[in-house]
Amino acid sequence: MIGLGTMGRNLLLNMADHGYSVAGFDKNPAQVEKLNKEGSGKKVAGFNTLESFVENLSTPRIVIMLVPAGKIVDQVINDLVPLLAKGDLIIDGGNSKFTDTDLRASVLEKQGIHFFGMGISGGEEGARKGPSMMPGGDIQAYQHVKPILEQIAARVKGEPCVTYIGPGASGHFVKMVHNGIEYALMQLIAETYELLKKGLQLNNHQIHEVFAKWNEGRLQSFLLEITKDIFAFRLPKSDRLLLDEIKDEAKAKGTGKWTSQFAMELQLPVPAIDMAVSMRDLSKYKSLRLQMAETYPREDGQALGAFGQAASLEKLEAAFYFSMMVIYGQGMHLLSKASEAYGYGLKLGEIAKIWRGGCIIRAAFLEDIYRAFHKNKELEFLLLDEHIQALVRANLPSAKSIVAEAISGGLAVPVFAACLTYFYSICTADMPTNLIQAQRDYFGAHTYELKGKDGVFHTNWSSALS
Repeated sequence: MIGLGTMGRNLLLNMADHGYSVAGFDKNPAQVEKLNKEGSGKKVAGFNTLESFVENLSTPRIVIMLVPAGKIVDQVINDLVPLLAKGDLIIDGGNSKFTDTDLRASVLEKQGIHFFGMGISGGEEGARKGPSMMPGGDIQAYQHVKPILEQIAARVKGEPCVTYIGPGASGHFVKMVHNGIEYALMQLIAETYELLKKGLQLNNHQIHEVFAKWNEGRLQSFLLEITKDIFAFRLPKSDRLLLDEIKDEAKAKGTGKWTSQFAMELQLPVPAIDMAVSMRDLSKYKSLRLQMAETYPREDGQALGAFGQAASLEKLEAAFYFSMMVIYGQGMHLLSKASEAYGYGLKLGEIAKIWRGGCIIRAAFLEDIYRAFHKNKELEFLLLDEHIQALVRANLPSAKSIVAEAISGGLAVPVFAACLTYFYSICTADMPTNLIQAQRDYFGAHTYELKGKDGVFHTNWSSALS
């Protein structure tokens, strides 16, 4: 393992727990010392020089990198390759952009070095106790590490949360989409928090109870589990939540933005993810938001609750469930489109299967997704599955009601609204985009097509009106 930060060190210790002899390298001596201390009594060795690290590996050497995406990955590869031999394997376990992974694989292949990208999800705890892993690339090289990965992965119903994803940079692409879904789900939870706080005027303890209750039902997920915990974490010797002291300016590392960018390149809309990325960006304009809030003051009244608190909570839970289904639907649709465009041959059922445990977006609903794509491997779109159709129809009225009430009450619900309007648009047999085609032809002679008639056409619109 190169890179002994929290994720790298814990993943390596996970392997040692399963009886493997492991070695770690980091430029920071303190990280090497941590590894040796935490791995005491196991087959663990930490090294301060890359040369001694490589010398102590058996051949063919298997090296995993867990370092920040970008130039650092290339620097590590450049330093490492002269010390390796043909047939050795490098695995990039970070959140690298999939296009970078393709380039690196091509260069290393010419040097006889096997290389593949592997998305890893689960955070610190997942790395130590069992993550979800998404390896893609050289399938022959994957066979060398398959037994190790299957042993250290999280398990659901006795099955490991790891599978060979596909050729090329498919592993990193799937992890990128996983993170895009994660962005949208986190924004959905944040909007729900605002609706509970400002729309229903619940206090922090009541909000904790709502999230705790929801996490025991059909909304059960890792993200709701940690959210309920956040609403119970108080400052030392205080009744105040740490949450209330945290700035409302969200950071990001780029994977959500990449998801939106590449979805647009593929001409596949993922508006819930797009909006989640935009809201993180908007949060950074704190001084402007303060000016706008002063210029356009609003009274935070009770935006929800016309039918009573219990009924409103029931509707909000259903609206959340509807939006969650749409978010996963958009993510799986993007994977399907990318699989066709890039020749990945993705098995969506298997991807849903390995996301059921270990990863950040694990949720009870992934069992429904797995069943849908396992039952029908040619399923074009998640929301066309018969079982999920029934769930969508049952929860749609609540989504409509919550979005209408929130906006009427002056509360922003961009992801709730994006999910609803996307759903209405994709269910529209005749969109108003025929008008856009007419406009494009009018001002730019871009032509248009006609119903039931082959070919492309152009009209001199202004002369026809004179």
